Amino acid sequence: MTVVKRAAAAVSLAATFAALLVVAGCGGGGGSSPAPGGGTGSGPTPTPVGTSTPSTSPTTIPTTAPTSAPTLGPTAAPLANALILPSGFYGETIATGLSAPRQLVALPNGDLLVGTNDHGGIVYIVPNADAAGAAGTPSVFLTIPSPAQQGTAQGIAVDGAHANVYVATNQSVWKVPYRSGDRTEPTPSVEVAKLRRGSVAPNSDGDIHYTSSAAVVGTTLYVGVGSSCNACVETDPTRGTIQQVDLGTLTQTTKAARFRNALALAVNPATNTLWAGGAGQDGLLPMSGSIVLNVSDPRQGHPYEFFDPVTQHAGQPDYGWPDCEENSHVYNPLNKPNASCNSTTGAGTVVQPAVTFFAYSTVIGATFYPPNQSGSYAFPLAYRGGAFISMHGSWHEDARGNPLSVPEIAYVPMTGDTPTTPVNWNDPTTQWQSFLYGFQDNLGNRIGRPVGLAVGPNGSLFIADDFAGAIYRIRPATAPSAITRHPFRRR
Repeated sequence: MTVVKRAAAAVSLAATFAALLVVAGCGGGGGSSPAPGGGTGSGPTPTPVGTSTPSTSPTTIPTTAPTSAPTLGPTAAPLANALILPSGFYGETIATGLSAPRQLVALPNGDLLVGTNDHGGIVYIVPNADAAGAAGTPSVFLTIPSPAQQGTAQGIAVDGAHANVYVATNQSVWKVPYRSGDRTEPTPSVEVAKLRRGSVAPNSDGDIHYTSSAAVVGTTLYVGVGSSCNACVETDPTRGTIQQVDLGTLTQTTKAARFRNALALAVNPATNTLWAGGAGQDGLLPMSGSIVLNVSDPRQGHPYEFFDPVTQHAGQPDYGWPDCEENSHVYNPLNKPNASCNSTTGAGTVVQPAVTFFAYSTVIGATFYPPNQSGSYAFPLAYRGGAFISMHGSWHEDARGNPLSVPEIAYVPMTGDTPTTPVNWNDPTTQWQSFLYGFQDNLGNRIGRPVGLAVGPNGSLFIADDFAGAIYRIRPATAPSAITRHPFRRR
C-alpha cells in the first residue's frame, strides 16, 4: 500500500477500508483546512478536500454484516482497526463518499443532517442514521442560493420545535422550513442574517476564515463568524465575533467579541447554555512554511485552545483576540502601545475560558451528551452531561515534518456547566480524556480528521470526518471482534 503523506485529495473511507484492515494505521496524509471554506485556522490553502466535483450521489453505504455477529443485528462496516475507542464501545461507518462533511444535526426521527465545505453549497441528509442496522443512502437535502457568492454551507442548526433548519454560509444564514420525514428541501430558503458584508481588514495577513457555525437556543440563533486575519483589527463588525439573531424580529447583534474563529458551537441541553470552542492566534513563533522553528516543543508560547460557556457571561463577553487570550496573557502581536487585558466591550477583563486544550488542537466540533438520554444506544451514566469535542489536528508541523497535533475526539466530564476538573494553566490536558483516536500514526500519516458531532434520539454519537468524507456512529455494546477496544487514555 502506497502512503501519500499529507495528500490534499479526497479520501473515501469505503475505498480504503480493506487496506486499513491489513495495514493498521496506514493511510493518506494529513491535508490542510479546506479553502475558501476552511475556516479552521491559518496556513496554506490547498485544493479543498472533496470539493473539486460536488457530489450529489455519494457512495452507497456498505451493508454487509461483520463476520463476527454483532450484538445489535445487521450493522454498517466497523471502524478501521487503527481507530481506538474505550472498552465497552464500538463504532461503525454509516456513510462514505461525502464531500467534506462538517457540522451535524440529529433529527428526532433518526435522520442526520450534514453541513459541508462543498463549494456547491450543499447539505446532505443521512436517512435512518440512528436505526438498528445500516443507515440509508445519503443524498442532497438542500442547496443554498447562489453558492458561488455565499460560499460553503458548513454551519447547520435546528430550532427547538424542529420546524426550521438554519444553514450558515460565508455571507448569510438561511432558514428552511422542515417537517418530520422531509428528505429534500421542502420550500425555498429565506435569508435571516447577514455576515461578512464589510471589507477584509486592511492589515490582514491573508489568513481569512470563510465558514460560519450555527446553534439555536430558544428563540435565539447564534452564529460564529471567523476573522479575516490571524492578528488584526477588523473593520467588518461581524468578523471575529459570535452574532445573535432574535428569530422573532430578526434583530441581529453581537453576543461575543474578539473571538478569532468561533467553531464548535454547542448547546448544553441541561442548562440551555451556548458553549463555543476556538483556537488562539497563530504566528507567534518563527515558521518556515508549515514548520515551526527554534523550540523543543512547538506548542510552547502559543495560546491554549478553549471551550467556554458564552451565554453564562453577562453582557458582551470579550475573548481578547488578538492582544490578550486564555489566562490573561498579553501577546500584543500588532505592537500596540500599552496593550492590556482590559475588555474593549465594557466587560471589565477578557474571559478566562472554562476548558482548555493544547495549542494547535484545532477544536472544531462539540456536542453535549444529554443527562437524561434514553433509547437503545444511550451511553453509560458516566458520560451523561459531559461534552464531546472534536480536535481536527493542525496543519502546523515539527522539524521532522510531522503534524504537531493529532486528530481525535475528547470527552470532558461536566456537572451542568462546570467542568469536573478546573483549568490547570500549567497543563491543558487535565480536564479531558481521549475517547476516539488513532487517526494519525507515529509517522504523521492520517486516515481521518474528525469535525462535527451530534447525539441521535436513540443515544448514538455521530462524528463527521471531512478528510475521509465519512460519518461514524458510536454505540455502547459488545463490539464485533474487528473493533479495537481500549481503556481511556489521558494525553
